[in-house]
Amino acid sequence: MNTAKSIPEAEQSERFQRGWIQLKAIDGEAGEQVIESLKEIAPDLARYVIEFPFGDIYSRPGLDLKSREIATIAALTAMGNARPQLKVHIQAALNVGCSREEIVEVMIQMAVYAGFPAALNGISVVKEVF
Repeated sequence: MNTAKSIPEAEQSERFQRGWIQLKAIDGEAGEQVIESLKEIAPDLARYVIEFPFGDIYSRPGLDLKSREIATIAALTAMGNARPQLKVHIQAALNVGCSREEIVEVMIQMAVYAGFPAALNGISVVKEVF
C-alpha cells in the first residue's frame, strides 16, 4: 500500500515524508490502514495525522520510540474512550521493543492514576492484541 502517493504531491513536504516513515516504522500496516480509511472522507485529517504526531512529535530526539509508546498507551488507557487507537498503539509498542510484561505493567499502573475501570478496559484491549 503506498498511501503517500494518494495524497496530492503538493502536500508531500519533508514533514509529511518524515511522518510517513515514522508511521510505517511504528505502526506498520495498522497505521497505513488508518490513513487509508481516512483518505477518501477526510484526506486533510490523514495528512495532519502523518505530519503532526509522526512528522513533528515522534521524530523529536528527546525520547526513544519505546518510551513514546509507553506514554501513549498510558494516556489512551487513562482517556478510556480510545479503544481503537489503544489497540493500534499496543501493537506499535510491541513493534518498537516493548515486552508484553511492560505493557501489562502500564495497565496495572493506570489502575492507580486512571482507576480500575480504565485499567480493566485497557487490559481487555491488551488481551485482544496479544
